[in-house]
Amino acid sequence: MEKKILLTVDGSIHSTHAVEYGGRISSVVKALTYTLFFVQPTVSQYLIDEAETDLTARAELKKLIRKNAGMARDILEKHKARMVRMGIAEKRIDTDTRPKVLGIAKDIIDYGQQGLFDAILIGRRGLSRLQQCFMSSAAANLVQHSTLIPVWVVDGEVTSNRLMLAVDGSEASLRAVDHVCFMTGGNEKIKVTLFHVMPMLGNYCVIDFNETEKGAHKVIAPGAKQCIDRFYAHAKKIFDNAGFKEKQIELKVVRRAMDVGRAIATEAKKGDYGTVIVGRRGINDAFFMGTVSRQVLDKVVGRAVWVVP
Repeated sequence: MEKKILLTVDGSIHSTHAVEYGGRISSVVKALTYTLFFVQPTVSQYLIDEAETDLTARAELKKLIRKNAGMARDILEKHKARMVRMGIAEKRIDTDTRPKVLGIAKDIIDYGQQGLFDAILIGRRGLSRLQQCFMSSAAANLVQHSTLIPVWVVDGEVTSNRLMLAVDGSEASLRAVDHVCFMTGGNEKIKVTLFHVMPMLGNYCVIDFNETEKGAHKVIAPGAKQCIDRFYAHAKKIFDNAGFKEKQIELKVVRRAMDVGRAIATEAKKGDYGTVIVGRRGINDAFFMGTVSRQVLDKVVGRAVWVVP
């Protein structure tokens, strides 16, 4: 089955990284088609208003619109040529550009939903030391507001094709499994690692464990293990239905020694995973996007993160 990727670009090196990732991931995700999409810069509302009554302003407005459209076409053709040089068939690459109307992220999401795309791919801008919290810009807005389409955020140059799916036993994690199976099912050359961080007590109970912590661990730890065991059984059925062989799936469980997002980022670096997949929200809407997916996006560098709503 054909999969459609909306690859959002501009003239930055971050878009170049996203385009290169999009080309490389075709060895993992078969039957990919791409639409390279550029949202043109905002046209001054003052100039638009003036153009209604002033012929000179009207001419300037038309000139600016043509300039923006021409710049967009040049950028799109440059990125398309790069993908063709990577071995992607030209017939599998479309290009489109639109003026910004509601905002870059909103315009991208609307275009993605209307075109029934399976994922939105975007390069993220690097973080400075002053940006240690959640990344800003269009990538963050896409992740925050895309409620139907998974968003793939690329940070830097990604060369590894290894896949790690971070799971917490939630329905959101099962949706992430679904997305991975849909995108990569039928490719017998790949392997997916399901990575689970055994949660601390605070993730389950909001009480004082000072006196009962030792005994409580004896109760919660087996319960957490049963939870992930049940989850893995459900996930395995999804993988089986997608044509995965047992040798292609690995479950790795670790006890939490730090915050979950950092544990995922550490494992991604240690295992040289090029792509990390997370659900946007987790158990009771508490883990993902509230904390973990945000932490993963903050801490994972030199890799791609797929955030599945």
